[in-house]
Amino acid sequence: MHLESAAMAKKHLVDTYFRFLNLAQAVQALPSVPKLDAAEERLLEALTAAWHAGRTLTVTETMALSVAGAPATVHRKLARLRREGLVSVDESSTDLRTKTVVPTRKALDYFEKLAACLEEAKRK
Repeated sequence: MHLESAAMAKKHLVDTYFRFLNLAQAVQALPSVPKLDAAEERLLEALTAAWHAGRTLTVTETMALSVAGAPATVHRKLARLRREGLVSVDESSTDLRTKTVVPTRKALDYFEKLAACLEEAKRK
């Protein structure tokens, strides 16, 4: 009997995960959400996760992130995220040579929508 309840709990977790994926895909299909490729999505997640943890990454630190590929690829992806209005690159007030990458309100709204999808998936 214990094995059956463990199997049911795992099935519930898997069902929740796939409900979340379906809801997230619906959010990503909204016209207000930029269409990102997998590398852009990973880069945006890494930048926003660092920011959420209280760290801002410099452009140089961002270029060293391997989540989106080689530095040249990261540079292209970062430029696209800027064009889409998902991140801004701000000059440091103490050192004009240092530029930090910060998620914009648009990026935070996107992650709030995904978080709502997770909450919705867990409720069913």
